[in-house]
Amino acid sequence: MSKDYFGFSLMRSNASNGTAGVALNNAADISVITIYFVVVMVVGVWAMISTNRATVGGFFLAGRSMVWWPIGASLFASNIGSGHFVGIAGTAAASGIAIGGFEWNALFVVVILGWLFVPIYIKAGVNETHRPQYTFIYVVTMPEYLKKRFGGQRIRIYLSVLSLFLYVFTKISADMFSGAIFINQALGLNIYLAVVMLLSITALYTVTGGLAAVIYTDTLQTIIMVVGSFILMGFALNEVGGYEQFQLRYMEAVPSVTANISASCYEPRADSFHIFRNAITGDLPWPGLVFGLTIQATWYWCTDQVIVQRCLSAKNLSHVKAGCILCGYLKLLPMFLMVFPGMISRILYTDEVACVDPIECLKYCDAKVGCTNIAYPKLVVELMPNGLRGLMLSVMMASLMSSLTSIFNSASTLFTMDIYTKIRSSATEKELMIAGRVFIVFLIGVSIAWIPVVQEAQSGQLFDYIQSITSYLTPPVAAVFMLAIFCKRVNESGAFYGLTIGLVIGLSRMIAEFAFGTGSCVEPSKCPTIICGVHYLYFSIILFVVSCILIVGISLVTKPIEDKHLYRLCWTLRNCTEERIDIEKDDWIDNQESNNMEIDEPKENPGCCKKVVMSFCGLEPTNAPRLSAEEQAELQRKLTDTTEKPLWRNVVNANAIILLCVAVFFHGFYG
Repeated sequence: MSKDYFGFSLMRSNASNGTAGVALNNAADISVITIYFVVVMVVGVWAMISTNRATVGGFFLAGRSMVWWPIGASLFASNIGSGHFVGIAGTAAASGIAIGGFEWNALFVVVILGWLFVPIYIKAGVNETHRPQYTFIYVVTMPEYLKKRFGGQRIRIYLSVLSLFLYVFTKISADMFSGAIFINQALGLNIYLAVVMLLSITALYTVTGGLAAVIYTDTLQTIIMVVGSFILMGFALNEVGGYEQFQLRYMEAVPSVTANISASCYEPRADSFHIFRNAITGDLPWPGLVFGLTIQATWYWCTDQVIVQRCLSAKNLSHVKAGCILCGYLKLLPMFLMVFPGMISRILYTDEVACVDPIECLKYCDAKVGCTNIAYPKLVVELMPNGLRGLMLSVMMASLMSSLTSIFNSASTLFTMDIYTKIRSSATEKELMIAGRVFIVFLIGVSIAWIPVVQEAQSGQLFDYIQSITSYLTPPVAAVFMLAIFCKRVNESGAFYGLTIGLVIGLSRMIAEFAFGTGSCVEPSKCPTIICGVHYLYFSIILFVVSCILIVGISLVTKPIEDKHLYRLCWTLRNCTEERIDIEKDDWIDNQESNNMEIDEPKENPGCCKKVVMSFCGLEPTNAPRLSAEEQAELQRKLTDTTEKPLWRNVVNANAIILLCVAVFFHGFYG
């Protein structure tokens, strides 16, 4: 007999016993999820109404008015998608806590982002005296920075296309797939129907609201994620009898159906509770975790559009640094909120989560390579009481929606500013806003089509799939950005050919792996050892070193870039106050005077329906006041200013040191 307290039932679901086909079938769960969606939409609509969405700076950079706490929360929420809850928990269920090292590595890299990379991106804004009056330019995208640094168009187009490619194949499709797993476990819906339901809500305020709406809703999602995950962690640890019992019982979690399969495929690893593992036999070898992962993290945290775009929206550099520190502290949590629950799920539901026989796995999760991806969803659906189960499903949707909205907005920015402006250099701001929103819809369709590949990759371990693709394609990009900022001798030829040759090497590994299949412990891949035998983290190190050698070598035998083109674009010249002459003029410039002149011309009065649509999307015409030359110069100075008040500079510097000490302690304790 069940008892209800304020709508939260103490009776758990019996879905695993076949007595209930749908977990989400009670008023408490449905009410919590309904309230969640209402609150999210209210926050999203408020952000849409209260911010300027009709200009490039307003839509893509939130008017550069954000303070530290929503920036830090948005950085965390943008990074932690449902793919993390599903992927990290799944890999932890399969092999232990080492996967948590992927999250803790970010504690070091976010400091590099705030203190080394972002100041250069901010200073890269143009302040040339010969530009037209009322015109101001600022860096909106990372390919745009490389164009200013090297000149030409090919690097900018290359990086934009590669970034969009990575968004589809590692972020959007993986997040949609993992979110659909949750809905499938809770409602029994078809995976593609679940995806369409999620996207219809997610795309709504991304298309209409711009970056400001995304950042504010991300802040709300972060609070929901952290609170809900802590509650689940408490229930899970209590269920297994505390931390010591958790350690003992995990090592005994062996499925009952093993057939004639090798014990190494289903027994927990002896080093399950160690982050740093054997350099040769470890599934995540420690040199790869320390060096290879740092290369990937540098690409993601310091050069990826999704992350950097949030930092560029800050009102000043101190807010950037404080946001990075807040994100770093939040990144301590996944080990306890995702890794441990994933391992506990294996203890409680060993036969399903740790299944090794392909026939059994097909029965539990429709994937014969393994069912570890259902570890976290299984824990939520089976362990949580009514009402709290609804809260946790809201957490999953929060993580999915926050990640997807961030990616959609950044992908739209890349396409609009780096590709569409190349095609239509005379496009108005209104045209760019429409093009960016339409592109989001196209991106969604391509991502849905890629989901079946995600489902079968990397032995069914979603997070390993994401990291392996990243290892094959991103080290050359990380090399180019690091050398562009810290080595002024690097030129366009070296950067382009380093990127191109690195891409060919990475694609050869990735295509071979998909062609032969990543396999599983039961059915290993037939990919030749010479191609696929090197661990993907080691491959990342090799590819990064080769790319650096190519970039520097080719640059040294070709003509260098003069300093007058590099002022404030690389580290040694970051404080130069002389006028910089760009190697090549910009494809599109935000000319307020021409926009205002267009507004002043008589136009046909739009109909009622058109007015409503334009207003909802933030595309209604506005008669903004014209700025004088002095006002425009002051605005440009603020946009590219990196000075800090001494007090706040010392505060953020001290907190950065504390954060790094905390990171070292946790690595040592769990190493």
